[in-house]
Amino acid sequence: MDLQSKATRIRLFDFSTPQMRAFHMSWFAFFLCFFAWFGIAPLMGAVEEEMGLNSDQIGWCIIGSVAITVLARLLVGWLCDRIGPRICYSVLLVFGSIPVMGIGLAQNFETFLLFRVLIGAIGASFVITQYHTSQMFAPNCVGTANATTAGWGNMGGGATQFAMPLLFGLLIGVFGFSDYMGWRVAMMLAGAVCALTGVAYYFLTQDTPEGNFADLRAQGKMPASKKSSGSFMDACKDYRVWVLFIIYGGCFGLELTMNNVAARYFAKNFDYLKDMDPLKAMWIAGLFASAYGLTNVFARTIGGGVGDKFGEKWGLSGRVKWLFLVLFCEGLALMLFSQMTVLILAVPAMIVFGIFVQMASGATYSVVPFVNKKSLGSVAGIVGAGGNACAVAAGFLFKTGVEEWATSLFILGALVTACSFLSFAVTFSSEAEYEAEDATQKALATRELELELASAA
Repeated sequence: MDLQSKATRIRLFDFSTPQMRAFHMSWFAFFLCFFAWFGIAPLMGAVEEEMGLNSDQIGWCIIGSVAITVLARLLVGWLCDRIGPRICYSVLLVFGSIPVMGIGLAQNFETFLLFRVLIGAIGASFVITQYHTSQMFAPNCVGTANATTAGWGNMGGGATQFAMPLLFGLLIGVFGFSDYMGWRVAMMLAGAVCALTGVAYYFLTQDTPEGNFADLRAQGKMPASKKSSGSFMDACKDYRVWVLFIIYGGCFGLELTMNNVAARYFAKNFDYLKDMDPLKAMWIAGLFASAYGLTNVFARTIGGGVGDKFGEKWGLSGRVKWLFLVLFCEGLALMLFSQMTVLILAVPAMIVFGIFVQMASGATYSVVPFVNKKSLGSVAGIVGAGGNACAVAAGFLFKTGVEEWATSLFILGALVTACSFLSFAVTFSSEAEYEAEDATQKALATRELELELASAA
């Protein structure tokens, strides 16, 4: 579906247009989902002590946190094509908040793992974010829009690394909660905010620049929802979708894995933190781990933005070449980080690795909108699921003792470096290249005209 009225530029301080309302609401909603999704990760020290968890059980928690998201992203991508991103996001936020709050009721490993798995469903929010911005922004800036909303949303994974231990400490030190209740109440608060945001999303956004799917179908501007059911199979038949599935697993899958293990890796592997008071060490380790996720504030935008520039200059093949470059560097950076044994070197090495991870993720979704426009939701869902599928697979490497995690990280770095060469399998026909170039030039001309009119006003 190729709707008109897509925005040709991103005006960050504009909240009046449907394009920019979707931009701001989608990144904020994704931020909260990511915050709640990994909110328990930096508090695992308290959970481990209370429930007496062993390394194998903690490994299953890491795997479980991303497992259900694979299916959820596939389902949500299909639903976006049928009912639109507005209703999808609202429903996901409201119902996804239930297990986030419910984990506070867990009394043993089995119930804790169950809720940890169910929480992963809100990770499907990424697909809706990318779908919504792809509907709202023109080809000349869609990569930047996708990368920025995803990147700012992914910051929730970094913010939660220090915010949740801080909230945990406040609930204990200021409000007098016990350790037992502190982490539970913290998760309940995170879930409540997600539910409220789901209600706001319904009333503040619309599906496309021209209106909601239901209204557009009633006006005959869109095919009936039943005709969208075939789009998922069309996406599945395209080998490029599955190549991007693997590639996205090599970048976003690593981001999910690091969100789960970084704080614990720092706390248990470096002497400076091992000798500290446990609560203080938890907060400082979370602070170091947050530096990884907070690179999203700029790095993913750079990945998508440079992808757009490569697209302007060298077409769709230029976007793919940029994707290869950042993914290759990401693998090398991860191998370097895995060899760091001194904290003062490990933190900057992790930040460099994080920058390449975010840029690779942004570069991936500067390519996705051009693979199959008629099946955009399904393509976004399948590729997005690749991140979680690879995170599940990577989780099995972390069922060992924490002291062996450096080897696991090195193996993952080598695998990412190897899979970067798969980028060259993503090719486009001359017709697709021409169509993308024509649409980009029209969007650039429209943007120039808008800027001229704005300066003359």
